[in-house]
Amino acid sequence: MHYRKTSLALLTCLAVPLCWAEQNDHNKPMQIEADQVVINNVERTSIFTGNVQATQGTLELHGDKIIISEDKQGNKIGLVYGSTASFRQKREGVNEYVEGYGERIEYDTQKQTIDIYGQARLKREQDFIRGEHIIYNAQSEIFQVDTGAVVRGVPPQRVRAVLQPNKPASVPAEKK
Repeated sequence: MHYRKTSLALLTCLAVPLCWAEQNDHNKPMQIEADQVVINNVERTSIFTGNVQATQGTLELHGDKIIISEDKQGNKIGLVYGSTASFRQKREGVNEYVEGYGERIEYDTQKQTIDIYGQARLKREQDFIRGEHIIYNAQSEIFQVDTGAVVRGVPPQRVRAVLQPNKPASVPAEKK
């Protein structure tokens, strides 16, 4: 199987401000609401179903189903499934949010990474990026976008990005 992978180094340089997430979110408790939950203390997993909403600091996860696994150190991995699974997180030091959407989202509290799969989209204000798989790392402030695999001879869609120009710094009014 041939995989076509696009690493967007130039885009990463241009869009670094897109990724500055609230640094203390991973130290906050995770709160989850759902229609139903099954908790397995032996396996250290919880399965939440039905209009699931999870928050951890400014991070919000939404989906039809969320599976949370915890290791012995208390690190969690959340798998979010839905017709459109989504996340939203405030950027550090500004009143802006990063938002992501896809068919499946994987959130790792230790690595502070969010992987978005299947018609993946990531946006901040008017900046936007789309591909089949987006890896978003809040620690390193780097993200990578993949186009997916060639299926039955049909090439995958290309990665698409829309980046707005930088706003000019305000210029003080000239004194008369």
